[in-house]
Amino acid sequence: MKVTIYDVAKEAKVSIATVSNVINKKGRIGEKTRRRVYDAMEKLNYEPNVLASALMGKQTKTIGLLIPDLANPFFSELARSIEDRGHELGYSIVICSTDYQEEKENKYISLLKQKRVDGFIFASGFEKQSRLEELMQEDIPIAIVARDYPNFAVNAVALDDYMGGYLAADYLIKLGHKKIGIVALDVYSNRERIRGFKDAMSEHGLKFIHDIELIEDIKQSHLDAGRNVAKKYLQYDDKPTALFACNDLLAIGAIQAARRSGLYVPNDISIVGFDNTSIASIVDPPLTTMSQPIQLMGREVMDLIISIFKGERDDHVRVTLAPTLVERDSTRTI
Repeated sequence: MKVTIYDVAKEAKVSIATVSNVINKKGRIGEKTRRRVYDAMEKLNYEPNVLASALMGKQTKTIGLLIPDLANPFFSELARSIEDRGHELGYSIVICSTDYQEEKENKYISLLKQKRVDGFIFASGFEKQSRLEELMQEDIPIAIVARDYPNFAVNAVALDDYMGGYLAADYLIKLGHKKIGIVALDVYSNRERIRGFKDAMSEHGLKFIHDIELIEDIKQSHLDAGRNVAKKYLQYDDKPTALFACNDLLAIGAIQAARRSGLYVPNDISIVGFDNTSIASIVDPPLTTMSQPIQLMGREVMDLIISIFKGERDDHVRVTLAPTLVERDSTRTI
């Protein structure tokens, strides 16, 4: 038989209104009365059990995960990795896709706080530091994944994006490419990848033959964005012989643009992506890409935030993972 608020009130010898006020943290309730209600709820295993536990300062075993775009296979694969690791450790993950919209982001944070999640994991795309600072001031455990804030003390599991860009440039240059274009979103991780790419080119005495135009509308389809930027490059008389796209969807869009322009990849132009998501190996031609260790990233961030719950680590732990190159058929030596 389901326990009701009436049973709790009877057990605690208080009114139903008092039990309701204790649950919702309303009204002036003495500490002894509040404790008596809590004890009755616990004794009777009052449902909703998760809410009662949260009000009594216990963990709800749930974590809020905010990601910017579930349609991007990188974020969907990352979310799956986090969810799988959470399941192994006895935690449920509430996944919210913000579509890079601050309004949705704030709405989900407020909703998850009401649901008494134990903490938050934020994936890349979260640009505003102020919201993170507010949560930290409220002593809510948070961790960042696939993104870094080098000048902000926050728990993070991130890729060395600078090194990823550097290695991509070094690879293309060693294949003989000197005229290279960049396809990138205007987000922190992409800016770091471009910085590494530029430094590698500079070390080889090379410069970009065309200006880099970052994609500012990050909410649009990345396939469309990749096609549009690549199309511009391919209309130049002095076309690039290679393109570096800062995620796999942008790279696939670039491949489609080349095909529509009557060019063959890699015979006419080489294309390198970033992430090494599942689609990289099935696109035609299979995509050469910088690989992020997505499974490891998900496990590491779950282990990190749970260790913080348990007090096993101090705050402000930063884990940096290394990218690797996966060579397939979208690039060739010239």
